[in-house]
Amino acid sequence: MTDLHYDVRGSGPVLLVVPGGAGHPMGLGPMTDALTDRFTVVTYDPLGLAHGRLGLPVDDQRVEEWSDGAHRVLQQTLPEGESAYVLGTSSGGIAALDLLARHPGRLRHVVAHEPPCVGVLPDGARWQTMFREVYGTYRTAGLQAAGARLGAGLTGTTPEEHPQGQPLSRAEELTSPMALFLVHVLRRFTSYLPDLTALTTSPARLTLAAGVDSRGQLLHRTAEFVAEQTKSDFVEFPGGHVGAVEHPVMFAERLAEALTHRGD
Repeated sequence: MTDLHYDVRGSGPVLLVVPGGAGHPMGLGPMTDALTDRFTVVTYDPLGLAHGRLGLPVDDQRVEEWSDGAHRVLQQTLPEGESAYVLGTSSGGIAALDLLARHPGRLRHVVAHEPPCVGVLPDGARWQTMFREVYGTYRTAGLQAAGARLGAGLTGTTPEEHPQGQPLSRAEELTSPMALFLVHVLRRFTSYLPDLTALTTSPARLTLAAGVDSRGQLLHRTAEFVAEQTKSDFVEFPGGHVGAVEHPVMFAERLAEALTHRGD
């Protein structure tokens, strides 16, 4: 059983935060700072990248491993008799959906912000192929070109032209959270199909969320679709896919409002 890596700050009911990308919580500090007066914020770091493991070997990641780890974190941090709030963003949003589907006990309300579980869409196979192409672009043309291909796929635009680059060496990959995401997280997580029946019947509440700046884009449509299929709430948050970093205080306020809606 692997070690768990997480930070605990603030006071109040437990709010578990599962970051996106490769799970590195970089950039989320200002958002979580704005919540510590109302919640005990537990920030999960699935790969320990912010806890001394950046640069160490990483295997291909599985959604179930992240959600099982999140479940174990809650077992260690959640006071007896209490239930937890959860925020998952991007790939962390997929882990949050799996946590709710497989470990719903002692969960109170889960917010999944722009989870890229695109396989649920009627044209999901097309978008899963797009994500595999992003990986292929990284392997043939490097990190910058892959980032451009990913951004274009999410926004429905034409990728900007970039000079042909090269993938990072293995040693360089292990020190780059973005490269770790592209190599070890992206393909498996975007191939994941959430258990819509389990999400619909869960005793805990589920809210799907997307950035207001993401309207018309792939992951806004995905979040709306999952909300419809599970009869869950759908809310818009400030900014786009990385709204928690772009507008941390407003994002935190919107999150607190969504979590405590209807007296939760």
